[in-house]
Amino acid sequence: MSAIGRLRAELLARTPTPPATPERPRWVAPLPRWLEDWGLRLAWPIAIVNLVGTAFGVWYYAGRPTDLAAPLLEGHLGAAPLWQLPLIPDSPVATLLIALSLIVWRLDPDREWAHHPDWLHVLAVVGCLKLGLWTPYVQLVINGPGHVAPWLYWFLIGSHLLMAVEAFVVHRYARFTPRAIAIALGWYALQDIADYTAVLGPPTHTRLAAEWTGAGYDHTLAAHDLAALGALVLTILAALVVVGVWRVQRRESGPEASVS
Repeated sequence: MSAIGRLRAELLARTPTPPATPERPRWVAPLPRWLEDWGLRLAWPIAIVNLVGTAFGVWYYAGRPTDLAAPLLEGHLGAAPLWQLPLIPDSPVATLLIALSLIVWRLDPDREWAHHPDWLHVLAVVGCLKLGLWTPYVQLVINGPGHVAPWLYWFLIGSHLLMAVEAFVVHRYARFTPRAIAIALGWYALQDIADYTAVLGPPTHTRLAAEWTGAGYDHTLAAHDLAALGALVLTILAALVVVGVWRVQRRESGPEASVS
C-alpha cells in the first residue's frame, strides 16, 4: 500500500462513519456522495477553519484586515451603534453558525434528530449558501478588483464559495423542520431589511467599494440596488433549498414527520 493509501486508511479508521441517508435529488444535494462523506469525516478541522474565518471576518469588518495598530475596532463595526452589531458581520455570523452546527453534531453524532437544535442547522445552511454566493457576486460583478490587495480579493471570493459548498453537507445529519426554516428565513429577511433599507436606520450591508464617492458611501447609487437584488435572489434560492430538503426528508420519514 502506498503512503497515500495508508494515510487514507488511517484517516478512515479514526473518523466517524458519515450518517447513512438515501440518495437525494441533486437540486437539494448537489455534491458527490464521496465529497459529502469526506466533509463529514473532517467535521472537526472544517469547524475550526470556520471559527478562524469568523475571527478574520470580524477583523475585516472592523476595518483592520492587515493592520494590528490600535484602535482595533474601526471600520463598519466601529461606526455602528451597539444594537446593529449582530446585523453587520453577515459572513462571520454564517461561518460561526456552520461551525457550531458541525460541532453539535460531532459531539454526539448518534443522537436522535429530534434532540438536535434544528434552527441552528438551518440557519447555518441559509447563511452559508446566501453569503457564500453573494460575496463572489458582489466582488466580481459590482466591486471588481483594485479596492483591496489582489490576494485578499481572490481569498474573499474563494473562501466564500467554499461556504456555499459546505452548506450542502448539513442535510446528512440534521432534520429540517418548518419551525427551523421559519426562524432562518425570518432572520435573513430581517437582515435584508436592515442591510438595504432605512427601516431600521442606515443600511447595514457590507461596505461596497462601488458605493464609495470619496466623501462617504452613497446608497443611492446603482451598486446598492444590484447588491440588494443579489441578496433577495439568494435568500429565495436558499429558501427553496431548505424547503426542498424538508420535503424530501418528510417523504423519506412518512407523513408523521411533517409536523414538528
